[in-house]
Amino acid sequence: QVQLVESGGGLAQAGGSLRLSCAASGRTVSSYVMGWFRQAPGKEREFVAAIAWSGGRTFYADSVKGRFTISRDNAKNTVYLQMNSLKPEDTAVYYCASASGTNWYNPSTYNYWGQGTQVTVSS
Repeated sequence: QVQLVESGGGLAQAGGSLRLSCAASGRTVSSYVMGWFRQAPGKEREFVAAIAWSGGRTFYADSVKGRFTISRDNAKNTVYLQMNSLKPEDTAVYYCASASGTNWYNPSTYNYWGQGTQVTVSS
């Protein structure tokens, strides 16, 4: 079992920044990659970014490339999402997830999910 807890969401102005954290606990040895997804009202859940625990390979959705940065601290079992140059269309509930596979952009690959944290960006 893997437990995931997100934090750091909140309200930001367009052009501002937020830093999300995801703390993992439990049997984290089964986790190969960690991903961030987001879901806006009336929309499907979409992939944002992912990182491998071993080696630190990263993958980003085109919509956030150059603005968001995913990173990890293996000693703390924590993954971060630094969000810069925020846009109103970034408004969504952001979810941290754990997967044992490498199909990073597919939510079906992830078998553990956090509770989500709200990010709201005003214009």
